Amino acid sequence: MATKSTSTDLVTDVDKAVEALLVERIRTARPGEEIVGEEGPAAAALLRRIDSGQGASDSKTCWFIDPIDGTTNFVYGYPAYAISIGVHVDGRGVVGVVHNLASGETFTAAEGRGAFLDGSPIRVSGADELSKVLLGTGFAYDPEYRARQGAVLGRLLGRVRDVRRSGSAALDLCSVACGRLDAYYEQPLAPWDYAAGEVIVREAGGLTGSIGGGPITRGSVLAASPAVMEPLLALLREAGAPDTWPTKTRA
Repeated sequence: MATKSTSTDLVTDVDKAVEALLVERIRTARPGEEIVGEEGPAAAALLRRIDSGQGASDSKTCWFIDPIDGTTNFVYGYPAYAISIGVHVDGRGVVGVVHNLASGETFTAAEGRGAFLDGSPIRVSGADELSKVLLGTGFAYDPEYRARQGAVLGRLLGRVRDVRRSGSAALDLCSVACGRLDAYYEQPLAPWDYAAGEVIVREAGGLTGSIGGGPITRGSVLAASPAVMEPLLALLREAGAPDTWPTKTRA
């Protein structure tokens, strides 16, 4: 086991082995298409590209892989960690698969074809009142960021039903898609964290975007049942959440 961006950002041999297997299978089935995995050599370059204001990829089709989303949970035996695979075509998410390794559940979606949990259709909760929203979130690995994020969260606690933090962005997005959460926000994330879950939320009838408005970005990820999206955006801004969180690109 090692660390990446900070002493709390863990990576294991299992992360690397799972990613290598997935990359091999995808290259065999879809030769010539771009693949970006969290543990692979293209990851740091992709983050630098995004943080410099360029798009995530020039390729027509790009696969984003997170071999274990929730590695810290995996290391500690906390049952919330998943394999996440998202496919973008011309910069838009069109396919998402998230497999919860702890529970065995598999979430899937393809643009225009709906979202599913183990083959059964899923929909967002339909929540329509902010005060009754069960809200998911997550925190950065950097201690400075976490302190600032905690201050924002403290201003939200009295305005929603309650807050949950699973430690896996992919699973939190899927929880919005199937109604286990009413909404979710996190700042910042990388494309492999949200590429699959964002498609699954949209296909389950939810809305996705960023706190600054517009589509999801690396610095700001938001997903919600439609009726509470705008009220939640207003509340996050009132609580001091920035439009986009500054990012520290991995070296």
